[in-house]
Amino acid sequence: MGNRLSKIYTRTGDDGSTGLGDGSRTTKDSMRVEAFGTVDELNSAIGLVRSFARQQQVDECLEQVQHQLFNIGGELCAPGLTLLADNQVELLEQQLDAFNDTLPPLKEFILPGGGPAAAHAHLARTICRRCERRVLSLSREAPLNEPVLHYLNRLSDLLFVIARILSRTDAEPEVQWDHERGR
Repeated sequence: MGNRLSKIYTRTGDDGSTGLGDGSRTTKDSMRVEAFGTVDELNSAIGLVRSFARQQQVDECLEQVQHQLFNIGGELCAPGLTLLADNQVELLEQQLDAFNDTLPPLKEFILPGGGPAAAHAHLARTICRRCERRVLSLSREAPLNEPVLHYLNRLSDLLFVIARILSRTDAEPEVQWDHERGR
């Protein structure tokens, strides 16, 4: 693969443009850059969850997710490139079901929190939802690999379930939403 990052700065973006994976250039505030930039932000947030998580299965799952997010970012950065395999959505669903089967059913919404690891997972979940919105907006401007949106949608659900698991791992209570307390 060579030295992809042998020089970190190029000065080519000083004019507010950035290079895409296909060699073309676009503005740094374009919807495409916003979409893959938010994927990068999500990947960083998941890295933060992993640094707090003390649960090996969660860490292994999230490491795989990070690799897939790099694939998604690559697709968004290089128009026409497909890196996310169709089966990745199904694999994410299987992991989600396996984790969720270990949890008691919810009777009410829960407040984000539940200890540092769980709170970071909730934050990653909300970033994932924003990421999904940005990619959806991009899909209205340019054709995209459809499984990308499906993957992001399932990933936000997975991050919610992971937050619940991490709450239990750290013996932190889940606080249920009380609509009366908000009045």
